[in-house]
Amino acid sequence: MSLVEYLDNKFYPDFQKNWDDHLFREKVLAVIRPEHDLLDMGAGAGIIDCMNFRGLVRSATGIDLDERVTENPFLDKGFIGDVTQTPFDDGSFDIIICDNVMEHIEKPEAFLDEVARLLKPGGIFLGKTPNKWHYMPLIAANTPLWFHKFYNKLRGRNEEDTFPTHYRLNTPADVRRLASGANLETVDVALYEGRPEYLRIFFVLYLFGIFYERLVNKVGFMRRFAILLVTSLKKPG
Repeated sequence: MSLVEYLDNKFYPDFQKNWDDHLFREKVLAVIRPEHDLLDMGAGAGIIDCMNFRGLVRSATGIDLDERVTENPFLDKGFIGDVTQTPFDDGSFDIIICDNVMEHIEKPEAFLDEVARLLKPGGIFLGKTPNKWHYMPLIAANTPLWFHKFYNKLRGRNEEDTFPTHYRLNTPADVRRLASGANLETVDVALYEGRPEYLRIFFVLYLFGIFYERLVNKVGFMRRFAILLVTSLKKPG
């Protein structure tokens, strides 16, 4: 057993790999229905099993600039395109999901305007993204893309799955403000801190991450510095 595995077993025995995606999946499962049409904005190649809702909804559509989206096994249909300018008709979807994409959005106003246009009245948007004020996004915002690719490669992630980040829709305040500007209601914005996945490659780094996670979850005002931001928006109707 490695030192990292020892810390896993000691401090996070109930955590799964990609715990954040499992958490987000539960949020999505709570709102989808068999009669719903779902759009995954930034669906990518379909590498996270938790984002497979095909068969649980009437239709699962995805869009991404990554050409591999057309072969995404989680979708009934995948489209290559920009999430701020999609080819779909107004009011096409009951549910729109966005998993680890909001940090890559360069024009958040245009993105949320498109979300509002695509949702049916009463439709729901669910997004998961890093919180801008956590140490990992702060580091990412001040380091070049080549470093992100190098570090993610150490974590076992392909370079082609690492993209430029902007963090313009990544705080509770930004979400509420920009959602209001797009005439979307903020149903919920929640912050979570869990197992420090980014630091699990080295024992010493992992120890720091564990200390930080315990601090965030025990000291009230530190909650604003948690890693995960999950938001729910609703189109009035």
